[in-house]
Amino acid sequence: MSVLPLVFTSGWASGINAYAVVLLLGVFGATGLTDEVPEALQRTDVLIAAGVLFLCEAVADKIPYVDNVWDSVHTVIRPVSGAVVAALLAGQSGSLPELAAGAVGGSTALMSHLVKAGTRMAVNTSPEPFSNIAISTAEDLAVAGIITFALFHPVAAAVIAAVLLALGIWLLVFLAARIRRFLRRRAQRREERRRAAAGGGPPADRSVGGGR
Repeated sequence: MSVLPLVFTSGWASGINAYAVVLLLGVFGATGLTDEVPEALQRTDVLIAAGVLFLCEAVADKIPYVDNVWDSVHTVIRPVSGAVVAALLAGQSGSLPELAAGAVGGSTALMSHLVKAGTRMAVNTSPEPFSNIAISTAEDLAVAGIITFALFHPVAAAVIAAVLLALGIWLLVFLAARIRRFLRRRAQRREERRRAAAGGGPPADRSVGGGR
């Protein structure tokens, strides 16, 4: 079970920024800073793809409403990435069945992704973009810090990840009312656009009694 803390931490981080996790683990493995990273994550093509996608996320994640669309698209990608990375880490260690590791990494990634996506909905109820930039930057730094820490102190990093996940779930519950208001307003805007588009046709016949 020695790899389980690293699996849990990488799963939590994948739910926040899956590309950063793959990129960091690959770089640490390729540079020889750790031997815990499987060779599949150290391949040049994997590192290039992860780097390009990380840059795309770094931009999209800081733009109001664009980050919501990006999160929606990654509702599947982040948990799958967390499961794959976890399975690879378990296969490298040989101390935990890959299927169980994938389940832990994927489910943890899904939970942290839902916390992130829900929190962003609440943040986007405010029109200014500075909150998005600050939160996105903090998330990137948290992922980088905890993955680096996990490679050398996996148990302590897993405890920190568990605390952050619990705090995130609590915050999401606290912000639930704000998120509902955001969803209602978005639905109202869609309905207003639909009505405006429907009103673009020929005007209705108004010759009903009382002619000129």
